[in-house]
Amino acid sequence: MIARGSEIVEVARGWLGTPYRHQAAARGAGCDCLGLIRGVWRECYGAEPEAAPAYSMDWSEPQGEERMWAAARRHLIPCDAGPWRPGDMLLFRMRSGSVAKHVGILSEVGEVPRFIHSYSGHGVVESALSAPWRRKVVARFEFPVEVK
Repeated sequence: MIARGSEIVEVARGWLGTPYRHQAAARGAGCDCLGLIRGVWRECYGAEPEAAPAYSMDWSEPQGEERMWAAARRHLIPCDAGPWRPGDMLLFRMRSGSVAKHVGILSEVGEVPRFIHSYSGHGVVESALSAPWRRKVVARFEFPVEVK
């Protein structure tokens, strides 16, 4: 299957309003931030490339392991040096010194960039990528154009 940035954003917008549910990945029923990425992947490419292991809300923080970053490197294309484009997956470090454990999809660039993400108490929303959010971005990845 083939997916481009605009298609990724369109699919992600279909998840808006999905309630937050830890470890879930079901559009309309519930998902967390990783579940949103997993669901978008399934809709664009079919089966997920690997099964997500069970994880706690603190992810791998006690161990200091960058598990989400490592998984992104296995299946997505790093694009930190290139221009920001709709459809890019953003990886966030929510606190200095902690592991990166939040993800979203860049939906708009320009003067008022926006991103789609899921977080506790809000579910899947499209938010402004304000300066405080932008400072938390530690990596960007492109979804592959084609997965066989």
